[in-house]
Amino acid sequence: MGVFNFLTQEIAIDLGTANTLIIHNDEIVVNEPSIVALNRNNPKEVLAVGKKALLMHEKTHESIRTVRPLKDGVIADFNAAELMIRELIKLVYPKKPLFPPSWRMVICIPSSITEVEKRAVRDSAEQAGAKEVYMIHEPMAAALGIGIDVEEPVGNMIIDIGGGTTGITVIALAGIVCDQSIRIAGDEFTADIMEALRRYHSLLIGERTAEQIKINVGAAMKDLDNPPDDMPVNGRDLVTGIPKQIMVSYQEIAEALDKSIFKIEEAILKALETTPPELAGDIYRRGLYLTGGGALLRGLDKRLSAKIKLPVHVADDPLKSVVRGTGLALKNYQRFPFIMR
Repeated sequence: MGVFNFLTQEIAIDLGTANTLIIHNDEIVVNEPSIVALNRNNPKEVLAVGKKALLMHEKTHESIRTVRPLKDGVIADFNAAELMIRELIKLVYPKKPLFPPSWRMVICIPSSITEVEKRAVRDSAEQAGAKEVYMIHEPMAAALGIGIDVEEPVGNMIIDIGGGTTGITVIALAGIVCDQSIRIAGDEFTADIMEALRRYHSLLIGERTAEQIKINVGAAMKDLDNPPDDMPVNGRDLVTGIPKQIMVSYQEIAEALDKSIFKIEEAILKALETTPPELAGDIYRRGLYLTGGGALLRGLDKRLSAKIKLPVHVADDPLKSVVRGTGLALKNYQRFPFIMR
């Protein structure tokens, strides 16, 4: 090790369906959408990654294609994932170092991942220049990031609503006791909004516009304490084919998202049914913890709390709790038994 130790740099990666975050030296150095723009004529040529690629999304001509390499929390396009990870790692060092470092990476993965999918993550990381690859399950990382002591003999329920999947996990003694994962999360909410505007307003909108609606006026309940203002939305009229603008209120969006949120509630109740009674007692005392980008949906904590009759706590910065936990795991990767090589 000795002399060449400085050549091994450590990074923690939260490789998400919607966003990828990277921590280096205890700081979040990369926070970009998980999307890459490639040249169709030369699939190995990356034209843009992250925010720049997102600006191109759904606006490309035939020579450019934008790819979201992850679907439902796992790698769907191996080549694009490898290129995206490589380009995002380059952002850690904007200036090219004299000796390119070899990376020790901790990557977080969904708890419902299969061996084949795990292999794809490992191979992508190694192709992108990782010397050592460690993995940690997302709920574990989220719990560490919120500040929970995962090693104590107490049950905690973590609900991580990401881009592709919602993971509902009970953890105790540094292990996962029971785990429910459903493929309903941020992307499904976006699709619901597109469908609602198409059905009720005959307005065709793209994924990016639906995402903006979700961020600006997205809500889980129809009566909020401080509601957001109505939002103007531009799209194509399906009847005339002419572009038009309508105003959208948060109540409409709450109605559009109702079915998907109901499925998340059902999954939480199902997970509570399979929880051992002693841990159920701990969860009754401590409540549930919400993390992931979906936790930012207005009124979601109140709605879940009313349905489940338990307190629901939203993490301070739910988007970053998983990557923070992954960073903590990276510092103590020899100490935690749940980090997989």
